[in-house]
Amino acid sequence: MIRLKLTYRAVIRPAMLLHLLIVLCPRPLDGQQNMTREMYIKTYSELAMREMSRVGIPASITLAQGCLESNNGNSTLAVKGNNHFGIKCHDWEGKKIYHNDDKRKECFRSYASAYESYMDHSLFLTTKERYASLFTLNPHDYRGWAKGLKEAGYATANNYATLLIRIIEEHELYRYDLLVLEGELDDYIDSLGVQETVSYQSSRRILLNNNIEYILTEPGDTPESLRTELGLYKNELYRYNNLYKGARLNPGTIIYLQPKRSKAAIGNEIHVVEEGQTMYDISQIYGIKLKHLYRKNLMSEGEQPLEGSEIYLRRKKKEALLKLEPTQEEYEEEEMQFRFDF
Repeated sequence: MIRLKLTYRAVIRPAMLLHLLIVLCPRPLDGQQNMTREMYIKTYSELAMREMSRVGIPASITLAQGCLESNNGNSTLAVKGNNHFGIKCHDWEGKKIYHNDDKRKECFRSYASAYESYMDHSLFLTTKERYASLFTLNPHDYRGWAKGLKEAGYATANNYATLLIRIIEEHELYRYDLLVLEGELDDYIDSLGVQETVSYQSSRRILLNNNIEYILTEPGDTPESLRTELGLYKNELYRYNNLYKGARLNPGTIIYLQPKRSKAAIGNEIHVVEEGQTMYDISQIYGIKLKHLYRKNLMSEGEQPLEGSEIYLRRKKKEALLKLEPTQEEYEEEEMQFRFDF
């Protein structure tokens, strides 16, 4: 049985109560009318963007599939089984729901909440070999993703790709992709007034930095052992921490369990570089995505700062920073940190 070990624990402001009820309620509230497509998109856009940031599936594709497969959250599968993506049982050992589709009373997966359906959609696409080629596409190529899903056999309808593309373009769902790709997701979430953390079934102490959960490694820890212990998806730790396959973890290493942010927490404006510190080290200290740290400081990936220089952590530097050009050996090591397989 597949057990989803990640659960949201949210501090919700009153304005977000209806949003939470729609996402987590197994069936519509009494007297509540069917959801419109606009309501569906508004309700699940944040979750789709978080999944894009976490596993790389375009938010536009996830939302369009949710709209189409669940009839905007109103289908029998969505209402009775929280199944928003029409995923059939296959090797599923969890709860099931039966519904007429291509054949009578076909077996579909049933979930406790819409959130679990979105999580399983990510797991389904990232672990099935037939969808592997999709992750080589540009993450903003929603047309390529739509056509690739059809070619890989996600749905039998001949016009499946056309329908997805139409939904995306009519509702401009590609805007959500851009929010993630341009590092604006954090600001968008902040504007909603929701603070969220993720908890894990582990006895290990989980700490918080820049509103991101992390652990400090212990002797014998490896990325794969941590992945198994914490119930994470393949490549999550590699992606979140810019690690390369086979990386060795020294005891006391910071390992983030969620995506890093586009900027440091309020109050951390500038970091003065200490002897031997790299941009990667600074990225881990403050919980900032390495690519955003380079952009803020007008540096190319692989370049390293001089001791005593100032690294901007929240806003973009106006003048280029003095930096050390990497040696060939350092450049190759930095390059390896970005290699991971889907």
